[in-house]
Amino acid sequence: MLVGVISDTHDDLRAVDRAAKVFKEKGVDIVLHLGDIVAPFTLARFKKNSIEKLIAVFGNNCGERLGLKRVADEHGYTITEPPHVLEIAGRRILMLHGWGPTEHTRRLVESFAKSGNYNIVLYGHTHLVDVRRINGTLIVNPGEACGCLTGKKTIAILNTKTLDVEIIEL
Repeated sequence: MLVGVISDTHDDLRAVDRAAKVFKEKGVDIVLHLGDIVAPFTLARFKKNSIEKLIAVFGNNCGERLGLKRVADEHGYTITEPPHVLEIAGRRILMLHGWGPTEHTRRLVESFAKSGNYNIVLYGHTHLVDVRRINGTLIVNPGEACGCLTGKKTIAILNTKTLDVEIIEL
């Protein structure tokens, strides 16, 4: 199964449009958003771009949580507090956003990976691409879709069968 992974859109609608186009071209089955969508209109934009399956976690900049929840419900999406655990194609996946300094988030992610409870740990918040393995657990941060900190707008495609990850610059 192909999973589209995106984080830190920060209301950049053009980035959402471009990411959705890539996800459709690549044939992803579901999109996982790792937080900082920010406003409800940004979440609705995924549906406008024909993204049918989307699961998201709130980020530290998602202030309008009730509005995001309402839009998610209207479009058949799920948005929840992190961390969120799900299973896709037999893989146990942990989704979280992160908070505080980059090193704090990285240590938290590494602890989850070292626990052995997950096949995949997905996170955002740092705006930095991170693809690596710890004790057999795949760790992925797709970077930032908005490009506001690094100047690079990136997303990821995850193959749950092979655990290959492709980072794509928008």
